[in-house]
Formats: sequence, C-alpha cells, structure tokens
Amino acid sequence: MFWCRNFIKISTATKAKSPITTNLILTSLSHFSTANQPPVAAQPSGLGPTKADEKPRVVVLGSGWAGSRLMKGLDPKLYDIVCVSPRNHMVFTPLLASTCVGTLEFRSVAEPISRIQPSISSAPGSYFFLANCTAVNTESHEVHCETVTEGDQTSEAWKFKISYDKLVIASGAQASTFGIHGVKEHAVFLREVHHAQAIRRKLLLNLMLSDVPGISEEEKRRLLHCVVVGGGPTGVEFSGELSDFIRSDVHQRYTHVKDYIHVTLIEANDILSSFDDRLRHYAIKQLTKSGVRLVRGTVKDVRPENVTLSDGSEVPYGLLVWSTGVGPSPFVNSLRLPKSPGGRIGIDEWLRVPTAQDVFSIGDCSGFLESTGKPVLPALAQVAERQGKYLADLLNKIGKEGGGHANRAKALDFGDPFEYKHLGSLATVARFKALVDLRQSKEAKGVSLAGFFSWFIWRSAYLTRVVSWRNRFYVVINWLTTSVFGRDISRL
Repeated sequence: MFWCRNFIKISTATKAKSPITTNLILTSLSHFSTANQPPVAAQPSGLGPTKADEKPRVVVLGSGWAGSRLMKGLDPKLYDIVCVSPRNHMVFTPLLASTCVGTLEFRSVAEPISRIQPSISSAPGSYFFLANCTAVNTESHEVHCETVTEGDQTSEAWKFKISYDKLVIASGAQASTFGIHGVKEHAVFLREVHHAQAIRRKLLLNLMLSDVPGISEEEKRRLLHCVVVGGGPTGVEFSGELSDFIRSDVHQRYTHVKDYIHVTLIEANDILSSFDDRLRHYAIKQLTKSGVRLVRGTVKDVRPENVTLSDGSEVPYGLLVWSTGVGPSPFVNSLRLPKSPGGRIGIDEWLRVPTAQDVFSIGDCSGFLESTGKPVLPALAQVAERQGKYLADLLNKIGKEGGGHANRAKALDFGDPFEYKHLGSLATVARFKALVDLRQSKEAKGVSLAGFFSWFIWRSAYLTRVVSWRNRFYVVINWLTTSVFGRDISRL
C-alpha cells in the first residue's frame, strides 16, 4: 500500500538522524504533548573556555579605531577573534562631518568589520556579536554581554557570557556634556553615522518647514539658525562644511530663505587651541569670511529652542550640534579596574591593565597610570590606531611564543613598550581651505601650512587612511559627483 511504503521510508529516515536532530524533534513534539512533562533545565549560553589543543581566544570590546586596527593586525592562525560591539562597522570619523551635508554618502565612511578582519565571518571559532558588554570578571576570565535592541518592536535582550584568553577593552568614550541640563535631550552629537543622519534630516526638514506660508520671520530665523558648540577640529570642520553647503547649494535651491540661514560657533576658549597661533588666526578669518559667527562663551542651559550662555544671553536655534570633547562611558566607570587621571582605564607601558591578568585596554577609554610617568594621551584617531597596531604585534608575538592561552604570558618578555609620536594635525575650515600642523607639540617647532595646498594635503592624507579600496573609490566618486552636480539634498 502506498501510505504503508511512505511510513516505512519515514521510519528509516528517522533512525538515520543524529542524536542532536532527534533531540530537537522530541523537544518540538513535547510542546504538543498534554502530559505533564518535567521542565527542561536551561543550557548555559555563550562561549566557554578554550581547551589546550584549541587556538586561544582574543575578545575585543569595541569596533572603533583602536579595536578595528587591532583586529586587522591579529593573526587568525594564532587566535580565534571575537568582537563584541553595538555596531558592526568602523566609522571613519575625520570625514563624518562631510556626510551631514551630502558631500559624502554615509556608506563611504562606514567599513564593515568582516572586511577589516575576514576571519570573523569565516573562521569556525571567530565571531562578531552585536551586543554591549555589561560586566567583566577578571577572576574567571569572562565578559558578560547583552544583545542590542532597538525600538519597541524588537525582542527582549539576550544575555550571554564569553570566556577569554586575552581581553582587549577598546570600547571608546562618550561625548562630554559636563552635566549641563538639556544637552542629551535637545542636542545632536557627531560621533556615529546615525548622528550624521539625524543632523542631515533635521537640517533639510528645517529648510523645508521655513518655506511654508504663514511662518513668522522670527520663527523662520530660528529654524534656520544652526548652532555648533565646541571649537575643536570636529566643530570647526562641521561649521566649515555647513557654511559651504549654505553658500554653494542652499543659496541656489532655497532662494526664498537664503538670507535667513546662519551658522554660529560657540567656544569657551580659543578655537583649535592645539594648533599654531598663525593657523588659528587664519581659521578665524576664513570662518568669518564664509559667514560663520564666532561667539566666545560657556553654555549653561539647553532648552528645546534656545541655549543660555554664561552671560545670561539666549541664542535661539533650529539645529544644535554638540562637539565639546569626550569622557569615560558608564561602562568604563562601572569597571573595578585602576583608573588614570580623567577616569579612563589605567594601563602600563605595554597597554596592559596591571591588576588584571591578560587584560589590555586601548583607545579613548584608556590612559597611562600616573606611576608610569607618562601623560594621558589625547583622544585622537591616530593615537587609537597606533595603539591597535602595537598591541596586535605584541599579541602575535605572545601567541608565537606559546603565551596565547589564559595565564600563560606571565614569564614572557614583552619587548619594547609603546611609544607615541604625534604625526601632526589636519583640519578643513572652508571651501578649498585647510590647516596642516606637523609639529610634535604646541610648544615645538615644525611645519605649519594653510590654504589651498593644505586642503589638497588634507584630502590626500585622509583618502590614503580610508581602510579599504572599496571605500576609497566611494569617497573619490562622491567628491567628483559633488563638485560637478552639487550636493544631494534629498531628505530620505
């Protein structure tokens, strides 16, 4: 009979299944059983300790400049690499300001982690987890993680643990608000791609709203007033990009409101304080010439439509961008590890956390301990990148000498300590105008340039630092397209 033959085939196929498959089938069928079954014990989730015959595991917390450069340099033949980060890409922050006004597309400054270290998506023991690290247990060599959730429609966060042989904390820092009321609620930071997307959408929305009939003159001026707080390289570069966008694109495509849109840059001290005085004066001149209003003052309060300065004056705004430096994140503050001046994770000359075996820290979240006699390095991309390169070479050396597994590197000679030499500073201030300061420090002597040639150096230097040839191609095409056809002002 036909049904009998089919039943025999099904029975034979079932016998051939593996024990894992059989368990899954029985577990699924148990949901339909009316009998009272005893509850199944929850299986431990996560990655357990590695065995002696397995490759040691390096866990990297973060996918910024430091973590990405570290993963790029690690030898996947020596280690299994596990990255835990709330984003699956690295952001090329020096060009992030250009994406806010359409000079570059967002994908041009985002590099997927799987392209930076291909083994993460191909090697059996290497993984990327879209999650946040919530705690570190240095005694048991474990990190506690929680998956990233966005919005009300997503499922509940899943918690899991990962055992490590070597742990690298490269979780970065967060924007400093100095405890000023209203900053987090009303200002937009400029550190991630989603920040740039929010700025672009808000800017274009205000441009379109200001053209609606019935809007008062006062409200129109408020909507089109862009205020930038912070006179560092990020704030100055964004102000320069925004003023160029206004002069080159807004004046042509929004002629009805072109006389209302303005940019104000607020700084408590001198703008670009780390640059040569001659370059700073040049930057002030170019920014003022391009229409940026410079205000010296300290923000005391932020409200939905205006900011209050220390002298009591109020500055209305339609878009508020906050760029006043960075500080330790809540995660870094929660770690029971030694801290350097400023609240960063304390490290020694080899970027190790001295009180925790097999734990290292690099990037904006780390700083030299006072006992090392070294100053805390600035939160710059070049510092983080060079720390990542140094630590990758060091871990590869440890792995080759048999110290890759947990507690195996105590007796090894780590070699030369990390040394940082400043390569210089770059900043664009206006259309075809930039600054190049190649001095080792503010007090040292060296080459400092300004003008068109500096702008060419600025673009060339950053183009060569873009991680992949794919993104370099994107950046060049975006620059050419913008120069020929203008910026894209679609609000998507």
